[in-house]
Amino acid sequence: MPGKAPLLRAGLIFGGFAALFSAAPTGALGAPALPSGEGLSPRLAQLAKPSLHRASHFRQAKALGIARSGPGSLLREGERVVVEARFDRGAAAAVASLRAAGARILNVSPRYQRVTLAVAPSDLAAVAGVPRVEAVQEVRAPLLRAEECPSGEIVSEGDAQLRAVEARALEGEPDGSGVTVGILSDSFDQATEAADGSGPVATHAKQDVEAGDLPGAKNPCGFLTPVNVLEDLPSGPEEGADEGRGMTQIVHDLAPGADLDFATAFTGLTEFAENVEALATAGANVIADDVAYFEEPFFQEGPVGVAIRKATEGGAAYFSAAGNDNLIDGAGRDIASWETPEYRDAGSCPGPLTELSEIRLEEEEQEQEEFPEVEFPLIGLNAQHCIDFDPSAATSDRTFRITVEPHELLTLDVQWAEPWEGVESDIDAYLFSSSGIWLTPEQGTDDNLKTQQPVEIMQWENETNSSQSVQLLINRYSGGLPRIKSILLQNGGGVSSVEYPESIGGDIVGPAIFGHSGDASTISVAAVPFDDNTEPEEYSSRGPVTHYFGPVTGTEPAEALESPEALSKPDLAATDCGVTSFFAFEELGDWRFCGTSAAAPHAAGVAALALDAEPAATPAELREAEVNSGRAVGAFGSCAVGGGLVDAVETVQAVTSGEPGPAPEACTPPPSPPPNEPEVKEPEVVVQPPPPPPAIRPNTFIRSHPAKVVHTRRRRFKAVFRFASDQPGAEFECRMDRGRFQGCPPRWVRRLLSGRHVIRVRARDITAGVDATPAVFRFKVRRILSAVERLHRRRSHRAGA
Repeated sequence: MPGKAPLLRAGLIFGGFAALFSAAPTGALGAPALPSGEGLSPRLAQLAKPSLHRASHFRQAKALGIARSGPGSLLREGERVVVEARFDRGAAAAVASLRAAGARILNVSPRYQRVTLAVAPSDLAAVAGVPRVEAVQEVRAPLLRAEECPSGEIVSEGDAQLRAVEARALEGEPDGSGVTVGILSDSFDQATEAADGSGPVATHAKQDVEAGDLPGAKNPCGFLTPVNVLEDLPSGPEEGADEGRGMTQIVHDLAPGADLDFATAFTGLTEFAENVEALATAGANVIADDVAYFEEPFFQEGPVGVAIRKATEGGAAYFSAAGNDNLIDGAGRDIASWETPEYRDAGSCPGPLTELSEIRLEEEEQEQEEFPEVEFPLIGLNAQHCIDFDPSAATSDRTFRITVEPHELLTLDVQWAEPWEGVESDIDAYLFSSSGIWLTPEQGTDDNLKTQQPVEIMQWENETNSSQSVQLLINRYSGGLPRIKSILLQNGGGVSSVEYPESIGGDIVGPAIFGHSGDASTISVAAVPFDDNTEPEEYSSRGPVTHYFGPVTGTEPAEALESPEALSKPDLAATDCGVTSFFAFEELGDWRFCGTSAAAPHAAGVAALALDAEPAATPAELREAEVNSGRAVGAFGSCAVGGGLVDAVETVQAVTSGEPGPAPEACTPPPSPPPNEPEVKEPEVVVQPPPPPPAIRPNTFIRSHPAKVVHTRRRRFKAVFRFASDQPGAEFECRMDRGRFQGCPPRWVRRLLSGRHVIRVRARDITAGVDATPAVFRFKVRRILSAVERLHRRRSHRAGA
């Protein structure tokens, strides 16, 4: 969810415009000449056009082909968009010029020569025209997974699953006292609406303290030091969801004696890195985050990873969510990523790409004629060098098919093995429909030589009621033939199949951990459900990670490593979907927090117990103790769960004894078989009977369901569904909301609380298998309050006011 800052004061806006127009030269007719938008990314160049910058946020997102809200959407401050300007040098000295161009300065990074800004769309071209600005690109919202005492009224089941409650009873009764745990997430106490959209947020920090679920002056259990908020996400029209407060509740459940610090990570990549260092400087011994930016590098340690390494060297153990991006197809294969060891140039591209080049030039020329006072560069395409997705030398395949489920958002992150600030290849990516229609306008075509980041990001929403196949094209506009990797950042769903679902011929399919969670200094945490120790969550991202370059430390490119650095990821696994007081969705009266976002603070809480038991333990010793003492999770290996499920008792004993136990087997990518070569056989004269027809997977239909919006006076609504399949005798599996698929009858009844709900159902045939594209229905239950309840709510509101 993108964070929003308060609306700017009118004086600041007026001052920015006044400075811009006073400094601009006048044209022949006396009107100010607008500066060129040459340095803008393709999406910002579109947004800067008069035809779009006054449109609503909804229309802007639609026109730019990006998510309207949530991960991947434009990060905004009121009506301004958050952007990052890259300088060749002199970033700090350009602050006054940027302000004069109408920008609000959010962060200046002399180390990386980048300035994070909040800019009105109408001022984007002026910002790009500031001297020494090499590129201006948008910032997308990142990805964002008992007894009352000692830990409050609501206690995560992870306290018992990870044996933290037992660890607190060991010798010395460690409870995290003397330890400070820092949390990085979206916001701490800014939310007004529940994260699932069901109504007002259930609690605020004040109520959590009074219930014992957070420390503070009115904590009934005696933990009186309040959470130290170094920087919260500014409140505004669209604030954060307070996921950070949910994380602090988890740490307090496991290590109630620990002090807690919080800083937002939702104000841009470089400030995220600076807030990592800020928490460490403020005294955090353990830090956990649940944030990933799309631009974070796949093939080297990025700015956040550099900050984590510095914090770790200073004595802080660092935990990060592994990600919720694993995808499993109908055959049980992990399909979230595709990687090839070098760019296989097919030497040509499909016809739609050539046609697209001509169409784009015509559109730009028409726009230039309509707005002659604004200079926008004409962007052509070098549509001759598409990648060959098929590793077999005998064939060539210039498209990669992806099946997107109904009403799901496809997010694709394509990167290549060149270092930041040393990018020599401009590689573009496109999505087309199966019939050749362009689906991603102004996406995937950044000028990477200007941004000096080897990354292209695309998003497309399937707005239909059926699954749609889209075709990915990757085109080399200029440069060399680097290693290419794409990851489907789907938050665990939305894509049911891909054209190449298995590693073959040197290509690798599956691993989806990336960014700082995959760095050497970070402890990457996978997710295991609170009620099942036998398997990780399907969406918990898999490893490993391989780096080919040194870290991003400034404006000079890192050197290539002498040999690739293979990193076994994730490092360990911890609980998710435990209860909190308010986050993130309500199920049977409990608010449950799912995802690796919840797993990371669980692991951090255990580290706080161990550090309380042995204050001299180093980050390396804490890491070794947790990883090496993990419990097996079914038959899953280290690429899914690292060293296994965290065991707080074993971790504390390992730290105090200095005997952490044997290290787990490292995660390595599975061997990639060579591509199938065509066999040459002598023709046989014996006539064989025709083979039986291949089994066809069943299709699934929801024959009857409730209305899209249901109004009820009861506390629970009885929802009745009827299912059917095109294959007689098929059985059904159902999944309600974030639950798991389980067997269900053709007539299925559930009693549901108010809020948003989604049901997925798939047919299963004993011979043909399971339907790879489940039928989906979304609806909302609204409860109508009685007159007595309405009166009681009004009285409670007045009393609270």
